Amino acid sequence: MNPITEEDIAQFLVHTPDFFERHADLLAAVQLTSPHGGRAVSLQERQAEMLREKIKVLEQRLMEMMRHGNENMLIGDKLQRWSRQLFLVHNAADLPAVMVSELKSQFSVPQAGIKLWGVAESYSDEPFTQDVSDDVKSLASSLTTPYCGVNAGFDVARWLEDPETAASLALIPLRASAAAPAFGLLVLASPDSQRYQAGMATDFLERIAEIGSAALNRLGSP
Repeated sequence: MNPITEEDIAQFLVHTPDFFERHADLLAAVQLTSPHGGRAVSLQERQAEMLREKIKVLEQRLMEMMRHGNENMLIGDKLQRWSRQLFLVHNAADLPAVMVSELKSQFSVPQAGIKLWGVAESYSDEPFTQDVSDDVKSLASSLTTPYCGVNAGFDVARWLEDPETAASLALIPLRASAAAPAFGLLVLASPDSQRYQAGMATDFLERIAEIGSAALNRLGSP
């Protein structure tokens, strides 16, 4: 006969739930080693320790959820204030500058820049339409989602006040609709190489692109 294994015993106890009802004295006699100090404790005390550990893990998860919720609420408030400032702009030609300055102010972005193309003729001499190469236009239209990562010598970094300190970038294409080619590119930059990193969630940046693109339609963008 094969010897009885621990698995056999476990399966027996699982399929015989009334075993400990018939042998209740065994529960009181069982002694286990506590992970806290290595002392011997009863089965009931060990179960209580396990429950306390599970409760502690759940409490930590709850605190993390609350923290993320508060952070999301703060981001939502900043996004609302940024959007409001765009609505308050009377002169359409001021929109790009206000968009950039408010992004830097509301979201503590160290550097930001923006360029547009295909705007109405009356805006063709504005600073935000100058120095845009065909390669940049192609790059912007090729981005289906914002690019986040290290500054690998991108030409668009020249739009920033201090390109040499831009360690990481977020490149946000501006377009009238998801299927339309880009009519602009918004650049966010930070000296922190981890501020905008590959693989980070871009949902918030996509909302920035949607709101910003809608506001910039006043400039005659397609």
